[in-house]
Amino acid sequence: MSKVKTKKMTLVQKRMRSGYMFILPWLFGFLVFYVRSLIMTVQFSFSELTMDPNVGGYALESVGFDNFIYAFRAHATFKQVLTTSIGNMLVDVPLITFFSLFMAMLLNKKFPGRFLVRAIFFLPIIFNSSAIQSAMELSEAMMSGGISTMSSELSSGAGTGAGAVVSIDYFVDLFMDLGLPMALLDYVMAAVQRINDIISASGVQIIIFIAALQSIPGSLYEVAKIEGATGYETFWKITFPMVMPHIITNVVYTIVDSFTESEVVTLAYNTAFKQFNYGLSSVFSLVSTIITCVILVVVVGFIQKRTFYYN
Repeated sequence: MSKVKTKKMTLVQKRMRSGYMFILPWLFGFLVFYVRSLIMTVQFSFSELTMDPNVGGYALESVGFDNFIYAFRAHATFKQVLTTSIGNMLVDVPLITFFSLFMAMLLNKKFPGRFLVRAIFFLPIIFNSSAIQSAMELSEAMMSGGISTMSSELSSGAGTGAGAVVSIDYFVDLFMDLGLPMALLDYVMAAVQRINDIISASGVQIIIFIAALQSIPGSLYEVAKIEGATGYETFWKITFPMVMPHIITNVVYTIVDSFTESEVVTLAYNTAFKQFNYGLSSVFSLVSTIITCVILVVVVGFIQKRTFYYN
């Protein structure tokens, strides 16, 4: 009897199979739980939902695009909240990504107390409770008050004598005289105002970057050192290209995390469970989800073309 020949899998196919097996639990949960909720959200957004206290269920009445028209034309705060959330996301994502990479490079070096410093950066993720969040909000309010007071003192104290301090506008004018565009200055000022949020949202990204840095073969750095490469050249020729795949991971995580923590989600939650307007709440959720997915596709596609994969 002739034996049936089995086709052996290539290395690439084996890795693809391992990848599919790795994401299988997520894929199952996505299909079972999220897809059904997404379909219901789309259905609710085109309907008016009324609760039936006698039966304990709900009834849907189709209203077409009325909920969308009301959200964009008549609602008092939706467009403002949506624009602000997208703006904060665009400010936070690059800063969180590069701040995380910078801190990961520092924490990857050997120094006394390295484990403690790593734990401090990851504590906001571990203790993500309401008490910690309240303390952080209080601290942020106190810091904002201090900065506002300092700014007013700088502005009022300028030109009042030998001991006068310089107005904050002086530094803005100075950077403008250097030829820096106003859009860059606005970006930097917005980043400074959100520095507390940026640091507290960088814990997971730092851990991912540390794992990426530790996976880089040490032989590459040894060759670069033998060839006389500077630290600057080593970073741009070895470190940065080798962590590019993990930059994509961190960018996706940061965008999704920024979306889940945005004011749009809070507005949708309050509209659904406090005002009991499930149709309008579904519109808020659906629109913000579509915009987030578009941002993900554009950003990931842009980075993907410049990503180097080391095998």
